[in-house]
Amino acid sequence: MPDRELPGVLYERGPRDEALPLLFDSPHSGTTYPDDFDHVAPRGQMRQSEDSFIDELYAAAPEHGATLIGALFPRIYIDPNRSALDIDPALLEEDWPDESDPGPKSELGVGLVWRLCPPGDPIYDRKLTVAELRRRIETYHRPYHDAVCGALDRLHRRFGAVWHVNCHSMPSVSSVMAAEGPGVRRPDITLGDIDATTCGADFTALVRETLSDFGYDVTINDPYKGAELVRAWSDPAAGRHSLQIEINRALYMDEAGLERNGGFAALQANVTRLIAVVADYVRGRMP
Repeated sequence: MPDRELPGVLYERGPRDEALPLLFDSPHSGTTYPDDFDHVAPRGQMRQSEDSFIDELYAAAPEHGATLIGALFPRIYIDPNRSALDIDPALLEEDWPDESDPGPKSELGVGLVWRLCPPGDPIYDRKLTVAELRRRIETYHRPYHDAVCGALDRLHRRFGAVWHVNCHSMPSVSSVMAAEGPGVRRPDITLGDIDATTCGADFTALVRETLSDFGYDVTINDPYKGAELVRAWSDPAAGRHSLQIEINRALYMDEAGLERNGGFAALQANVTRLIAVVADYVRGRMP
């Protein structure tokens, strides 16, 4: 698959080495803010929602035979790691005319389209229209899911199985917007497989053991279990494995200043080592 880009929406980078049924995606590292995003919250505050530099940490994936997809738009505009049905009724000036299923994230103000930004301030000084929300879904959310699903389908058809790593970062300490409440210190890395339902247990164990051997404190499904991008496209019984990885931002960046810190290079090297381990694991399970 040749590299491609939808300007302002996403990029897809194909394998540079022998292709493997392995996909990494970074849905929350986008920094291209659309022109129609008329927020009142300060841009610097809004950017605290970004998974800054996660796409850079995983940039070596294609060199190891994997496909890499990343969003270019910011998650706070519309979140590709939410269901398209997770529509917050408090966000809209009129009733949503189609099917919807707002969940706990919408209750926290961070559903499909965020209503609040860290640490819990309003993003808008008005309600959004149905037309605005539909445009965001059609222009940004759906193409991203189509890209991830399309790549996974292609790889699964070719190889009979596929492994997907969904790449994120997390604040080092939880905020008032977090499900666990404010002030909770996070581990170095959290793996999410939605309670062992989105990938084989041996794959989760491999990633955990590898990262633990690198010296990191690794938890599983705490505080994050995984969300829409691992839920929607996984089916371990059919050979479709998805695992979410959350990295503590304090390991590699100044969280307030949104700058890389002195730990960035070492973490990037370890992420590249992890990619190589995962690639070897996948290679050993190809037909």
